[in-house]
Amino acid sequence: MTAPLFSSKADVAYARIRQQILDGSLEAGSPLAQYELAAELGISITPLREAVRRLSGEGWIRLDTHRNARVAELDLHEARQLLEARRALEPAAVALAAERRTDADVVRMQAALKRLKPVTRRWGETALAAHREVHRALYSASHNDVVVRMLDDLWDKSDRYRRVGLQLPPGGEDRTRDFEEHHELVRLVVDGDAPGASELMTAHIDHSLAAAVLSADASSARQNAL
Repeated sequence: MTAPLFSSKADVAYARIRQQILDGSLEAGSPLAQYELAAELGISITPLREAVRRLSGEGWIRLDTHRNARVAELDLHEARQLLEARRALEPAAVALAAERRTDADVVRMQAALKRLKPVTRRWGETALAAHREVHRALYSASHNDVVVRMLDDLWDKSDRYRRVGLQLPPGGEDRTRDFEEHHELVRLVVDGDAPGASELMTAHIDHSLAAAVLSADASSARQNAL
């Protein structure tokens, strides 16, 4: 049996830094003060660097030749790839969920719906967390561990772009359509309607906050070209 790749201290550092990137405490493009972080966590620099290397391999952090580290910049090319990947995977996952959901899955979905809030600046992080909980309840009901892990990673990386979406001009800020579609998605999965769930999820993703970020960028590029 091979030894674990990362020590428990490195795992703790990995989880802490990753969460700070996700919640915006460590801003995109900001330098990583590795010695300060190690002191804050009460660990030596070695496990901290192991965590940083792991995060670099996953695309969360950029390293240069001098071991300097920065939080990965937001990148519209990455945002587009994440959206495309999610558009390919999540409709398939909810179709499987419609065929495989258990009573426990249904209970979890309905409980998540009760905590759902419109994803707007007013509700902020609370809404993002509740929004994700509903989606994870849906795609976890696919009972395909590989797909669930892939979607978990896509959602983690996409959350940084959703936060950008929250700062866009209001427009349809109440996002009523988005909010109501979650209820309809759960209904379709519970009813066993795989084609309907897949079709609605595709449309839902096309009108998501991440899609809005890309749309806003395209609109800005057109205006600049005029």
